[in-house]
Amino acid sequence: MDTEFAEVVDHDVTTITCVCGNTVSSEGLIQANSQGMPVHIGGNVPVPAGLATWPEDEDLYTLCSSCGRVYHDAVIEETGTAPVAFRIDVTAGPVAEAIRVHWDLNT
Repeated sequence: MDTEFAEVVDHDVTTITCVCGNTVSSEGLIQANSQGMPVHIGGNVPVPAGLATWPEDEDLYTLCSSCGRVYHDAVIEETGTAPVAFRIDVTAGPVAEAIRVHWDLNT
């Protein structure tokens, strides 16, 4: 299978245009861990149920909440390209619940 690539500008993960056309400003892209689970930037706030903790090693990924494509932030920042690392199901299960929790916290 050929690798799919999103569009990205200047090595900046906030500029990703997913293969499906989604962007940060349309349906949204979410910071995730290496399993594609949305993460919470905790700080001094407890991690809400359903979200993963921010990775201690800061190995972050960007999840397209529309289609489930996941991009590895380090690859984008290093190479200026955004290959799809893997895909997950965003329509059901714990990831779908985490996406709902994420948007509820950010509205």
